[in-house]
Amino acid sequence: MTFTYYLPDANNAPEPHETEKNAIIIIGANGAGKSYLGAWMEKQDNEKRVHRIGGQRRLNFNSTITLKNYSDAINIVMYGHSSIKNKDNKWGVSHYTTMLIDDFESVLAALITLTNKEESAFFKSCKTAEQEGKVHPNTPETVLDKFTRVWDAIFPQRRLLLDDAKFYAVLQKEEAEERYSATEMSDGERSVLYLAAQVLSIPKNKIFIIDEPELHLHGSIMNKLWQELEKERPDCLFIYITHDMNFAAMHGDVDKIWIKSYDGHSWQYEKLPDTDLPEELRLSILGGRKPVIFVEGEKQSFDTQLYSILYPQYHVIACGSCTQVIALTKAFNKETSLHDLDVYGIIDRDFRTDREIEQYKKDNIFTLDVAEVENLFLIEDVIRYIAKYLHKNPDEIFSSIEKNVRERLSKQINSQICKSIAADIKYQLSTAAISHKSEEEVQQDLERLVTNLSYADTKQAHEEKFTSALNKSYAMVIKVFNEKGLAKSMGHHFGFNDKAYCELVINELKNNKNSELADALLEYLPSEIERTI
Repeated sequence: MTFTYYLPDANNAPEPHETEKNAIIIIGANGAGKSYLGAWMEKQDNEKRVHRIGGQRRLNFNSTITLKNYSDAINIVMYGHSSIKNKDNKWGVSHYTTMLIDDFESVLAALITLTNKEESAFFKSCKTAEQEGKVHPNTPETVLDKFTRVWDAIFPQRRLLLDDAKFYAVLQKEEAEERYSATEMSDGERSVLYLAAQVLSIPKNKIFIIDEPELHLHGSIMNKLWQELEKERPDCLFIYITHDMNFAAMHGDVDKIWIKSYDGHSWQYEKLPDTDLPEELRLSILGGRKPVIFVEGEKQSFDTQLYSILYPQYHVIACGSCTQVIALTKAFNKETSLHDLDVYGIIDRDFRTDREIEQYKKDNIFTLDVAEVENLFLIEDVIRYIAKYLHKNPDEIFSSIEKNVRERLSKQINSQICKSIAADIKYQLSTAAISHKSEEEVQQDLERLVTNLSYADTKQAHEEKFTSALNKSYAMVIKVFNEKGLAKSMGHHFGFNDKAYCELVINELKNNKNSELADALLEYLPSEIERTI
């Protein structure tokens, strides 16, 4: 089935779009004009096919529903009036995005009267069959049956009961049942009651525009609810307007439209193409409107905390491994048609050569001026700053730590050289051009690569790098020495728990973002990534 809907063109005139999916998500940051777009789409609807569920909705109603005929009840829901089909009655002339809708009772009345109408039609058909001596028709599925199926999918432990124009939730407790009125339901339960009843009661072949589909719904049920309703209403197109990135990312195979901006008159938007990028991450970045820095580590690790403090104007995202940082930075910088954000990656120096580091710079991926991020805590000026902060002798503290670090590098130098050689050879192999044209050409390329790859020369270069570092400045030592946990073993030099040292640096940075401490750290961070606070 193909659905047609309308979006504004460059001149704000309705432009038709088509989709074979029965759900579209319009997403954008707060202030991007999403709700105004939903109102605009409704106002262009001359065929009265669009039904918009606003973000401002009251979830209160009387325990006993005052019944109306179906036509009157559904007209109140759709138009705000039982007989005059004009959306201004519902929204007001100038409150299309802000009007608080109070139609819960009419929604439930529409569901009940539609059920009664369907059951009455079935009864009449049975009576006619009897009079004509024919077999009774099979029992049809009513709108209440569909509603119950949706409710059971969302709340399997709470049965819904309609009794004498009253809704109840029923809990099974051992041998007994416990019921409570719909007016006593939680916000989430009442929201499901309101939304499901409304969607299922609306006439066929409509376009639903749902502003803030996540409102009053827990994250664990919001996608489930809307997916169940889409299944029950395959005749309708669902257009969701949201800033909830999780909802957009987890909603399955639907079209997504990104609202970039709104100037009060017109919108800039883009349909998001399919991509191999993690959808939640992509949407989070687009929604944040901040330049991005991908970093190694986990969300709460010291390195992520450090970068977040030092680069407050950036959206700092922990990716785990350096491989992920490299892959995501390259991928997002290719999606320039969808965003104009600066996207960078910061990786540890590890055992990388200058040649490799320069190559990464072409993709906005930069390395630290220390072997790994933990070594930032071992910068001389950082050590001296913390020593002064603790009212200790900076010269003595630094001398003690420097001696410790140099001794540890001296003991590990052979293994450090071996790791560095292996990393260099691996990189050279990864960048080698090998033809895929024929077996003979592959063999020739490999032989050429082995010939040009000199282990002796590589070994000599790395031996010189590490031995010279030991004989040069302390800054060169922490630039090449790659030992996990090195910084976390230095607290005792200050007279406290080893691990507490890194925590102290982080806390002091949080309290004094523009201090000498921050300046000392920035000297070792990529100068290409601008820091302005």
